[in-house]
Amino acid sequence: MLYGKRVIVVMPAYNAEKTLEQTWAEVPREYVDSVIVVDDGSRDETVKLSRQLGLHTLVHDRNRGYGGNQKTCYREALRMNADIVVMVHPDYQYSPRLIVSLASMVASGHYDVALGSRILGGGTLDGGMPRYKYVANRFLTLVQNVCLGAKLSEYHTGFRAFSADLLRALPLDENSDDFVFDNEMLAQTLYFGYRVGEISCPTRYLGDGSSISFLRSLTYGFGVLGVTLKFIAKRWGLARPSVFSATGRRLLDCRTLLP
Repeated sequence: MLYGKRVIVVMPAYNAEKTLEQTWAEVPREYVDSVIVVDDGSRDETVKLSRQLGLHTLVHDRNRGYGGNQKTCYREALRMNADIVVMVHPDYQYSPRLIVSLASMVASGHYDVALGSRILGGGTLDGGMPRYKYVANRFLTLVQNVCLGAKLSEYHTGFRAFSADLLRALPLDENSDDFVFDNEMLAQTLYFGYRVGEISCPTRYLGDGSSISFLRSLTYGFGVLGVTLKFIAKRWGLARPSVFSATGRRLLDCRTLLP
């Protein structure tokens, strides 16, 4: 626990057999109350390994997408009475050693969301991020900072901490089940006026780590621009997208899958 708050780590997993144990080994267990692994129809032995490690493991009966996986992660964390939820990918691209630093920003009461930025500390390209992804990251971040009125260094990190109150409040069930879920969630956080902080996180692209293809990255990029347009349209009263609706569907149904 941190500051008397229950910390739960969630790992949305897909074919993470080669890196899951390495990721779990670096989780600071003296501060983390529980780790949830949600397997999204992996074709390898992710589920078997997760259970061997003694992790709380849920299994989708079919692939529901990265966003659909996160929805299950957060529902289960809320069902388990989390106060703070930290998402870290089990592909070992982010350092679990920083979980405490990230969670502390939320536990302190200063922020509702904390992001592990690969940009703040520099060395992004040296850490193995493909150049085209780095350029796209910087371009999309610039566009969204201008359009969303924020000053974040990165919108596209998969290392994040949230307060449970925020997870209950945002209309997350309106979001995509695909990769753009992450960006929708962050845009919602800013739209509804929640506080976002950042820490520096090293970049670590490994051969065994999962990474989306160029085509999927391109689709994600256009999805981010679509989220930005919806944000502007809502602010200007030109449209009423459900992802920015105060009455949108929330993660209120905390039913869990069978372990």
